[in-house]
Amino acid sequence: MPATLSSTRTRAALRTTARVSVELLLVLVAAAVALWLLGRMWSVVWPLIVGLLLTTLTWPLARFLRRCGWPPALAASVVTVTFLLVAAGIVALIAVPVASQSGELTEGVVEGIQRLREWAAGPPLNIGNDQISSASDAAIARMQDSVGSMVTAVFTGVSTVVNGVVTAVLALFLMFFFLKDGPRFLPWLSRQLPGRLATDVPTVAARGWETLSAFVRSQAFVGLLDAVFIGLGLWILGVPLVLPLAVLTFVSAFVPIVGALFAGLVAVLIALVSNGPTDALIVLAIIVVVQQLEGNVFQPMIQSRGLGLHAAMVLLAVTLGGSLAGIVGSLLAVPAAALIAVVWNYLREQLSDPPQEPESDEPPTGPDVPSQHLAPTTTQPSGAA
Repeated sequence: MPATLSSTRTRAALRTTARVSVELLLVLVAAAVALWLLGRMWSVVWPLIVGLLLTTLTWPLARFLRRCGWPPALAASVVTVTFLLVAAGIVALIAVPVASQSGELTEGVVEGIQRLREWAAGPPLNIGNDQISSASDAAIARMQDSVGSMVTAVFTGVSTVVNGVVTAVLALFLMFFFLKDGPRFLPWLSRQLPGRLATDVPTVAARGWETLSAFVRSQAFVGLLDAVFIGLGLWILGVPLVLPLAVLTFVSAFVPIVGALFAGLVAVLIALVSNGPTDALIVLAIIVVVQQLEGNVFQPMIQSRGLGLHAAMVLLAVTLGGSLAGIVGSLLAVPAAALIAVVWNYLREQLSDPPQEPESDEPPTGPDVPSQHLAPTTTQPSGAA
């Protein structure tokens, strides 16, 4: 006979499913409220995040100085000033050679535009000067019609730059205080929390700090790989400004997607105006290959090892973060996923049953074992051999 459904088990399964669905719905509502609050406080949260990331980058030097006997305030000050000097040196390393060769680059740009017009005038395009002039006039007329929107875009860009400067200044101040008072934060946090939270929250915070440090180290290593391979290709082709372009590639690696596109565009443009279209296409091919290897092979492998995430999870996190929050989402997707994994692993540790000791057939021994569990012994007479 075919088996019949049990009404009791069916009702129990439906009740369990309904309860789990309600609990998941409550969790999703709580997560949505938390994200809404995070968005409302983003002007404070974003400098805090940037300050933490900068602190993970500069903490090894501060820790070394503190171990050498330097006062915390002095060590933090020296590290902060050193970081500012290094940042200014990187900007100078990029800007000074570009400024010294700006005349040659300008002439190359004009010559490149002229070559492009000559190529467009020939087959197969056969675009004449009249068509180019009419297209230029149409573009100028369109720009004149959209002056209002352009002014709005300019003001928006100025506001973005001002917000970026404010964020950078706040992040630097926060980095100084994190370097100075960071080791005292977890003990202070333990004293402020009641019960088990005094142990759980500091433990999760310490593991999260290690995860952020691993993320910054892995991102720096990936940027170094990009800079070395792309810089080597530019040097072989004889493209000028190899060192500034390599430094720009390394720095832009910390800004996902847009940073790589910007550095690659600059390298291709310089190769075009200095070496011609053939070398520019070769540079473009080198950059595409290196970026594909970095995004699909190197970065997932390195970050998955350092952060404890599978390479596929890294790719999915970056894709989801970029679709939800653009550049910032791509930047924070991997560390956010790693922090979620830290919390999840800690919860699993706390909610898992302790491992059971394997049973043994041997009788227990030790000072706490009752005498009836011990094997009887025989005592020989004192005169026995």
